[in-house]
Amino acid sequence: MTTIKTDDFISSIADSLQFISYYHSVDFIQAMHRAYLNEKSSAARDAIGQILINSRMCALGKRPICQDTGIVAAFVKLGMNCTFDSDKTIQEMVDAGVEIAYCDPDNPLRKSVLSPPVGERKNTKTNSPAVVHVEMVRGSDVEIKIAAKGGGSENKSKMAMLTPADSIVEWVKNTVPTMGAGWCPPGILGIGIGGTSDKAMCLAKESLMDPVDIHELQERGPASYLEEMRLEIYDAVNSLGIGAQGLGGLTTVLDVKIMDYPTHAASLPVAMIPNCVANRHIHFTLDGSGPAQFEPPDISNWPELSLDTGESVKQVFVDGITKGEIASWKAGDTLLLNGKILTGRDAAHKRIKQLLDEGKPLPDGVDFTGRFVYYVGPVDPVRDEVVGPAGPTTSTRMDKYSPMMLEQMGLFGMIGKAERGDATIAEIKKHKAVYLMAVGGAAYLVSKAIKNSRTLAFADLGMEAIYEFDVKDMPVTVAVDSNGEAVHKTGPVFWQKEIQALKG
Repeated sequence: MTTIKTDDFISSIADSLQFISYYHSVDFIQAMHRAYLNEKSSAARDAIGQILINSRMCALGKRPICQDTGIVAAFVKLGMNCTFDSDKTIQEMVDAGVEIAYCDPDNPLRKSVLSPPVGERKNTKTNSPAVVHVEMVRGSDVEIKIAAKGGGSENKSKMAMLTPADSIVEWVKNTVPTMGAGWCPPGILGIGIGGTSDKAMCLAKESLMDPVDIHELQERGPASYLEEMRLEIYDAVNSLGIGAQGLGGLTTVLDVKIMDYPTHAASLPVAMIPNCVANRHIHFTLDGSGPAQFEPPDISNWPELSLDTGESVKQVFVDGITKGEIASWKAGDTLLLNGKILTGRDAAHKRIKQLLDEGKPLPDGVDFTGRFVYYVGPVDPVRDEVVGPAGPTTSTRMDKYSPMMLEQMGLFGMIGKAERGDATIAEIKKHKAVYLMAVGGAAYLVSKAIKNSRTLAFADLGMEAIYEFDVKDMPVTVAVDSNGEAVHKTGPVFWQKEIQALKG
């Protein structure tokens, strides 16, 4: 009988979560670099380049790859000949490790878990509880697969009860476009097939823990039906032309993972969960000899790239900007923003609406007239940082507030990630405003463009407070211009045709 020390288990959980907050796995970096080298869309290639630059910076600086450091999911396989030296449950031990990791003063991670899920939705302040799946297996070890899943990608999870005659490949091909770009492609698709609806979802989530190896499968050829399906789905999804960050391009997924389980004769449950470019997960085993050890990857595995600052990139200054200058920006343009911008996301927008509905003024110093708002919830700063990693959140969630912000608040521009809805695009066109896109998965890189930060209002909301950032050369893409042209619509359509042409 193997005895696992509780402290070893807890410290291994904590160390693993810190490790994956700033280190991508080498297989993922290599896959992303291959996509970068193969990409023919300049916008998508630039986005992948920023992701790779950000990843290398995080590996060197030991700071989070993305400001959304996720909700923790753990798959714990407990050997039947294994015991612990305390009466703590596995859930309690995982949660203890989560709290240590997320409250680490050297690299604090953003705490995003709220309880209860409806009603007050108060932050737990520890990022626990985690979502823990425990399975008893043969043996005397404890095998742990752990991930920190961001909300943007988790929110795009899909599940369907197909009939046995339905095509899974067609369902995936038809469903991926409905997910938009909020899951921050290019990433991984995890697919679970069989069991029951709940089992299929667990299979899809666990499949995302597997290494990126589709290129090896392409080279050797499939040896099973599931491997054939992986290749078929990989080709079908990449043929959609969605591309990096939804801008249009050759690579939408880096890999497709599938796990299956026996199911009822009348059923075909299928679940699909995407992993974003943060791709935080790790696998380790405890055998009673001590805590898990995590070996940092060699920095030489990262390509050394630099941001594109060529003639096609425009340096712009937002302080006192006019709508005339905004009108000169065209969808797809790359800009370097300079000046003061405000921040605000779900909770801040909701509170602004409440104040307006009650006929109350905004807090002193908060004036959106002629300004830009950045949808962001940054990580707390450490040492000499002005702000911690501060990448964009999914803009679609703010669509319901956009008419209010443009019409009543006098907002000129919005900055976030992913596409906007048709109604919001119409509002942007109506008000001759603009929507700019920062790259999701480049949070540390973006934070280096923020030279000063101060809290303006709603400090009690923590990372969802309204801040004022002073930015210098913050890289963004014009995603919806003042004429209503949207790259998330035109880019994929163009590149889908290009991909068909390349296939001949």
